[in-house]
Amino acid sequence: MTTTAPAGVLAALLPPHVHCAEAFGAPAEARLLPLEAAYIHDRSPRRRRQFATARMLARQALGALGHPPVPLLPGPGGAPRWPAGVTGSITHTDGYTACAVAGTGDLASLGIDAEPARPLPRGVLQLVGSEAERSGLAVLPGGCVPWDTVLFSAKEATYKAVHPLTGTWAPLAAISVTVHADGTFTARHPHHPAVRTGSWVVHRGTVVTALALPPYRAAAA
Repeated sequence: MTTTAPAGVLAALLPPHVHCAEAFGAPAEARLLPLEAAYIHDRSPRRRRQFATARMLARQALGALGHPPVPLLPGPGGAPRWPAGVTGSITHTDGYTACAVAGTGDLASLGIDAEPARPLPRGVLQLVGSEAERSGLAVLPGGCVPWDTVLFSAKEATYKAVHPLTGTWAPLAAISVTVHADGTFTARHPHHPAVRTGSWVVHRGTVVTALALPPYRAAAA
């Protein structure tokens, strides 16, 4: 069963002018627009439900910006093609789906990511994390936070935020992230080298991360 909420978890990680929607539980049998249904018709039932739930939430978030329902088809990098003047990001993992959107006058771009709150599979941290990043995780407080997964998710959120601006691919290992125990992280992308600060939280068995990039006029100030 899917339960939708006004994205209190995600909204707490992002600036107030970002509109969010999120759902907990298994993906819903949400309605798709005809172009979306045609795009996803040959995928697995699970993938179609994920896709449909994400579009349902995206339309909720876009509605808060005053946009009518429109087809949200993936672009070259897999992210949705948002309406003109909108930047946004979608994420889904087992038991959680979310969307965040904002006007490009408020943000240049944003990225969100969600991962199960458990340690990464063996060997993944060595592939995506530098020695300095792994050393930084080792000194964070012990407890129930899977710090390696927070690092991985923060890198994913950073990639999602930067890719729409550059259109270029970068491996997660090339994105430098420092996770802080206060619920923030700092990130530097090789194609967008200014250091930016994002946020993270662990909620209901899910790691959620978010990074918002200011408009160019603010970034240049």
